[in-house]
Amino acid sequence: MTASMGQKHEFNALPYSYDALEPHIDAKTVEIHYDKHHRGYFNNFIKASQGTEMESMSLEEIFSKISVYEDAIRNNAGGWFNHDLYWKMMIPGGSKQPSEKLLSAINETFGSVEKLMNELNNAAMKRLGSGWAWLIVTPSGKLQVTSTPNQDNPLMDITKERGTPILGIDVWEHAYYLKYQNLRKSYLDAFWKLINWDEVSKLYENTMKK
Repeated sequence: MTASMGQKHEFNALPYSYDALEPHIDAKTVEIHYDKHHRGYFNNFIKASQGTEMESMSLEEIFSKISVYEDAIRNNAGGWFNHDLYWKMMIPGGSKQPSEKLLSAINETFGSVEKLMNELNNAAMKRLGSGWAWLIVTPSGKLQVTSTPNQDNPLMDITKERGTPILGIDVWEHAYYLKYQNLRKSYLDAFWKLINWDEVSKLYENTMKK
């Protein structure tokens, strides 16, 4: 996850080239999504937080009391963090399956990886307008599928179903409209062909150690 470095926050590099997710997600979408939308959230957060305590706080610390900050912080810090996670959710060619520990937790909670994918797809499809579908680890250490509007996320204190996100799917139109137009389900099918189970597994296991 992205965190503060001294007094400065940093914008992470894209983990792959713009065209690396072809043919499932096109290069132009990745370029615009990363270099315009994602970078825009980061830049706007830096402007909104300049000269405040937030310059030296991690995003997780900010989210834990996001209710006390203005909407510019909520929207832009959320957009920056959510996209940092989103790019890590995908890898060219995808990865085969979750780790043994994550697979065991998925089977215990959902019955199978396929059933988890269906639940996440349902959450993504039912999200009216813009937002996100998440797989989170709850404070009690259980897996749960949730959804949030706009650039909110499960770490924020204004979110009903809180937890640590380990998998996030962006369902804002800018994530898929150039290639898939209004066919959100086709975009979700493409996302699963790219899923980076190695990263999701790492996030799960790191979260369970806390």
